Amino acid sequence: MASERYELNMNMKCVKYMIFVISITFAVVAAMLLSMAVAIGNLFDDFQNFIDSHFFVPPNLLIAIGVILLVIALFGCVGALKESTAMINVYGVLLLSVFVLQLAAAITAFVMRGQVEMMVRQKILDSMADYKQVEGYRNPIDMLQNTLECCGVDGFSDWAQFLPSDGIVMEYPETCCAAPPVDGECIPRDYGCYSRLSWLISQGSVLIATGTVAVAFVQVLGAVCAFMLASAIRRAKTLRATRRWHLQQSLGIMTKTLEPQYTGMEKSEANVDPDKYLPTSPSVN
Repeated sequence: MASERYELNMNMKCVKYMIFVISITFAVVAAMLLSMAVAIGNLFDDFQNFIDSHFFVPPNLLIAIGVILLVIALFGCVGALKESTAMINVYGVLLLSVFVLQLAAAITAFVMRGQVEMMVRQKILDSMADYKQVEGYRNPIDMLQNTLECCGVDGFSDWAQFLPSDGIVMEYPETCCAAPPVDGECIPRDYGCYSRLSWLISQGSVLIATGTVAVAFVQVLGAVCAFMLASAIRRAKTLRATRRWHLQQSLGIMTKTLEPQYTGMEKSEANVDPDKYLPTSPSVN
């Protein structure tokens, strides 16, 4: 019995500290996910004119998941230290619930990654087509070419169909120049914007998907440990209650009052030996 109780307590302590360590790890990983999601969201914001609105769903969802994981990690630490069965069970259920959200974010990011190439090419072409007609489009396309050090879709020659040319000298925006123009002439950049922008968006989607999946599978381990700890706590409490009941029963038997043979003068007199002289016996004199 003692060895069983010792083994149970040791197992419970191991699982408890394991959950505590996993919760701290979740807090660190959640902070990393949060920072990564914010960085990718800011990157998408910089090129929002060339990205469809639904591409912002995975990073925003990942930000929400990071905040939720921070709260769950704190909840798990408190539950493990207090050895609360209810808190540990809730902790495991919350981890599994967030696991579903993370899988949804990962699947969405993987699906959107296949839509990047067509979207980016069409967005850049539309911006170039409206470069002269709509003043507001100049800033986005110039910003894109200046930030990514690129020109056109696949190269500077793409501007020929959007800007007038005399057949000898081709016109293109100043942001296509690899160096500041000299005497009105500049050397255009060799790389197009399509490959660079599509690579950035694809890598952002891959980071969201792979990071989310990696953390999700660690969460499954945390949920399993949580349910194991809850079961160990229940067994320990049941064992303690059983031992307390047996101890109370043993003490109750040991302290039970035995009925004495003589409880009063009346019984003393009733059981008196007639041949034995007592001070209350009548005198023979």
